[in-house]
Amino acid sequence: MKKRVFYFLLSCVAAVACSKSAFESNPYEEQFKALSHGMIELGDQLDNPYTVDNMTKAVESLYPTKAGRVSIDPTDVYVRFLPTSGEQYDALLGMGVELLDHPMDYEIVREGDYYHDPEVEEEDLTWQYAVVPDGFEFPDTIRYEILQDCYLPENDPSTKSDGIDWDAVERESFRLTGNGDMLEPLTKDGEESASKTPSGRITIIDERHPDELIGVKGVKVSCNVFVRFASGYTDADGNYKMNKSFSSSPRYRLVFQNKKGFGIGFNLILIPASISTLGRSSQEGITCTIDSGSNSSLYARSAVNNAVYDYFELCNDGELHMKTPPSNLRLWLLHITSSSSSIMLRQGAIIDGSILSDYLGVYTALVKMFLPDITVGVKGKMMDYASLYASTVHECAHASHYMVVGNDYWNTFIKYILVSFITSGGITYGVGTEKDHGYCEVAEMWGYYMEEKLYNMRYPSTPLTFGTEYWFSPQILSYLDERGMSRFKLFNAFTPEVTDRDALKSKLVSLYPEFKTTILQAFSRYN
Repeated sequence: MKKRVFYFLLSCVAAVACSKSAFESNPYEEQFKALSHGMIELGDQLDNPYTVDNMTKAVESLYPTKAGRVSIDPTDVYVRFLPTSGEQYDALLGMGVELLDHPMDYEIVREGDYYHDPEVEEEDLTWQYAVVPDGFEFPDTIRYEILQDCYLPENDPSTKSDGIDWDAVERESFRLTGNGDMLEPLTKDGEESASKTPSGRITIIDERHPDELIGVKGVKVSCNVFVRFASGYTDADGNYKMNKSFSSSPRYRLVFQNKKGFGIGFNLILIPASISTLGRSSQEGITCTIDSGSNSSLYARSAVNNAVYDYFELCNDGELHMKTPPSNLRLWLLHITSSSSSIMLRQGAIIDGSILSDYLGVYTALVKMFLPDITVGVKGKMMDYASLYASTVHECAHASHYMVVGNDYWNTFIKYILVSFITSGGITYGVGTEKDHGYCEVAEMWGYYMEEKLYNMRYPSTPLTFGTEYWFSPQILSYLDERGMSRFKLFNAFTPEVTDRDALKSKLVSLYPEFKTTILQAFSRYN
């Protein structure tokens, strides 16, 4: 029962299978229609062409007179780790290890976003597969198993002057190991296709700007053929280029660990950044457009990714700056709620467990284990880029505030949110008379002001107001903004000692005496 309940909780957060292709505007439409965003299904084990033995046989086949004079020693090791905690997993990432939760030398019968080894308990972390350099110093505290010694020519400096065509050797090894169907087809002249460096563009459609393809910004595009990996990050327009070339067809995936540092997680059972599979495709790269018709997590992940990326960018404007969220920010997307939060647990905030359980319900166990900073509820918003954008920048604004005020302040604020929600019978933010309501007053004033500000910067032709129905009156900050006090000036006032509206007013006046009359008018008008 314990395992079934735990697995159900995880499944609530897991990706939802596509009901309609999100890639109808690109030539890979039929391929993507077959993709699943559930669990990967493995087939037969394949013979890895990059093992030392197989590459040696390929050299002997093509260069029989040179074979005895060419030394093929391991350059890399194919290995799997079994971390027992998020800390161990993060330690591997900190060593520069790129991890996959499924083996690299098996046929993929059905694509998916995650895999869990059937021999590992469902509530435990599954095996994580990696390729590390020969001579890698394995950590003593993390279980690992060496699977194969491998030879990747690009990692051997001696190949630059040995007179061997290593692309031809690689292709020969594919043929000798029965993997020739993975190679690119011959040209019209019957020649081998040259190796190519994959590149492309990943874009998303915002329904408010239907004629504009928006780049999915700063995400990692990763691909591999067996143990040979390549990756690249998208730029602000969604363009990417891999760091290696291929003569075979790689498997591609989007890894939502942004180059700005934040990650959108997680996949079953533990990936701090969600992975969305894109399937096997050409050596030239993969180009796709994600639209709202996909009805999958991929659309929400991409929209939230862009909102956080934009927020980081908008924290700086020339010489003006305000605190960005922490660079290792971890976000979750929750599909069975429309509520969002900025609980900052990964950064060290600590919330009373019983209160957390009353508020988060089935998510409590997950929250305690995997420590998100921001949760974005996507129920009902899956098809709406603008709503996802607004919710996300609101929570990012809270994360900036957290960076100034710290854990004690934040614990008081979040505890107020949870307690007031429970004791008021489900009224969001309570009624404004409860103990410590001033923390909420200040924090939510800032959150809703920034949500409105950044939303209207993105959608100036259809401006909206946010939070004006609540008792803490974010209109105060909008009023000041309209009269010359920018978001950068206002942010300077949100310091640890500012714990209610009166303290905020006094702080603003002390910082900007030249705006004193305007400040007093604003607070009086929306008292």
